[in-house]
Amino acid sequence: MAAIRALALLVLSIFRLLPMVGDELDEATREHVQQRMEHLMARMTWLLQELEQRSLEQRSQKPAFAWGGLVFAALQQWQFWAIAGVPVLLFRLCWWHWKRRRQPEIGHEEESSSSSTELEEDESEEEDADDYQRCLLNSITKRIRLSVKSMAYRRQVVEELASDLLTVLQERLSNSFFPALQPAIGVGSAFEGWSPAGHDAVYRLLVPMKPPRGHTFHLELGAAGEMPAKNCVRVELECTCTRDQGMENVLCFLHQPEEGLGRNQVSSLLGILCTGSYLDVEKIARCFQNMVISAWREMPQSRLYTMKVLPSSRSCKLQLTNASGRSLFIEMMFGVQRGDSDIFLSSQTAEAIFTPSTIWAESYAVAEVKFFRHVARQAPRDTSHLKCLQLCAGTLVGTGFSTYTLKTIVMHLLNTIPSSSWRRREFLMRLQDIMWYLHGCLEEKRLHHFFFGNENMPEDIVLPPDTQTAKPINLFQYLVHDPTAHTKALREFSVLQDQLIRLVFYRL
Repeated sequence: MAAIRALALLVLSIFRLLPMVGDELDEATREHVQQRMEHLMARMTWLLQELEQRSLEQRSQKPAFAWGGLVFAALQQWQFWAIAGVPVLLFRLCWWHWKRRRQPEIGHEEESSSSSTELEEDESEEEDADDYQRCLLNSITKRIRLSVKSMAYRRQVVEELASDLLTVLQERLSNSFFPALQPAIGVGSAFEGWSPAGHDAVYRLLVPMKPPRGHTFHLELGAAGEMPAKNCVRVELECTCTRDQGMENVLCFLHQPEEGLGRNQVSSLLGILCTGSYLDVEKIARCFQNMVISAWREMPQSRLYTMKVLPSSRSCKLQLTNASGRSLFIEMMFGVQRGDSDIFLSSQTAEAIFTPSTIWAESYAVAEVKFFRHVARQAPRDTSHLKCLQLCAGTLVGTGFSTYTLKTIVMHLLNTIPSSSWRRREFLMRLQDIMWYLHGCLEEKRLHHFFFGNENMPEDIVLPPDTQTAKPINLFQYLVHDPTAHTKALREFSVLQDQLIRLVFYRL
C-alpha cells in the first residue's frame, strides 16, 4: 500500500507539471483521468491480494519450488515498472495536451461531430502512442545496434586470424607430440552477440585438442557441479603396432620405445606438457604462447596489427593494436571434448578460485553458443532477446550478480516464452520478465543450471547421457546455507532495479 501511495503522489505531480506545457486541462478531462488512475490502482491492489492468497495456498500444498510462488514474488515488484512508467504517462499527457493546443478554434457545430470522427481521433491517439513507444525503443536500442554491428565485424576478423594462426601452428607441429590442434570455436558473450563490454569485448575461442599419435586421453571426471572442479586428463601411451600388407611397420612407442625416435622424443608429451601422467594446463599455455610469438611473423595480420601476449597462466591472451591505436582483445583457451558431445573440459576457470594446473573445468560454452544460434534460427527478424540480455548485463556494476546468472535466466525464458513474443515491440515486457524471474529465484534461493536435467533441449545440442538424466543443479545453493548472502543478494537486486530504471528511462 505504501508503494501505491507513492505512485499516487507521482501521478499528482504530473498534473502539477502539466500547466508548464500550456493551458490547464479542462475540468472534465482532469476528472476522467483521475477516475481512470483510481480504477487502475484499485484493480492492481485486488490482483495483488488475489495472487498472494493463491500463492499461499500453492505453497501450503507444495513446499518445493513452485511457479505460483515465483509469479507472485515477481509481481510484488510491479511498483518498479509502475514507477518506471510514470515518465511515459507524463510524456503521453503532455503530448496529448500539446496537440489539443495546436488545433484551431472550432465552432459550435463541430462539437456535435459524428461518432465516426471521434473513432478516427482515438485511432490517431493510438498511433501517437505507438510512435512514442517506437521512439523510446529506438533510443534504447540505437547504441546496442551499433555495438552489435561492431562485434559482428570484429568476430569475423578474430575468426580469420585464429584460422590463419592455427594453420601455421599445425604445419609446425605436424611431426611433434604436441596435442593436435582442432579448428577454434568462438564462445562467450562476444560470439553469442550480447557482450555488455561493446567495443572493449574480449573475443574468446576454445581450441579443442586431440591426443597426438601414440597417445590417448582418459577423462577423469569429478562430481557434477562440484566447486572447485576436480576433472583431470590422464595421458597414456597407446599401442600402434601394425603389420598391414603393403605398409611398413609403424613404430610403437609403448612396445618399441628405444627404436627410431628414442626415449627422449617418445616421452616429450608426458615429460614436457604433463605433471605426472596428467595434462598440465599451465605448461600447455606457456608452450602455446611461445609458439604464437614465433609464428606471428608468418601471419598476414602482422602487417596490420602489432601483437602483444598478455600475462595468463591458463590461456593465451592477445592484444592486437592497429595503426590508429584501437585494440582488439582475444583469449584462446584449450579444451578436451567429452566423447562426441558439445561439452568440453576447458582450461578456463573462475579467476577468484585457485585451481591446480592439472585440474580442468567442465565447460558448456560450446553448447551455449549453439543454443543461441538455434534461437536465432527460430526467432523473428526483429527479435530483441540479445538486446534484453545486453542491456541487463550492463546494469550489473556494483552488484554481486554475474553475467552468467543473467544468461542462465534468459536461456530459461527463451525455452519457455515463444520466440514470436520476443519481438521488438515486447522489449520492455521481456525486460520485466527477466527481472521478475531473477527476483523469484532469489526468493526461492534456487536457479537451475540450464543443461542439467533439462528435458526441453534442442536436438542439435549434444549432451552426455549423464548430464541429460542428472538432477538439476542449483546455482543459488550458497544462498540456502548463508542467510547473510541471501539478504545481501535481495538488497543488490533493488540496486539492480534502480540502475535498470535509470538506464532505460533517464539515460537514453
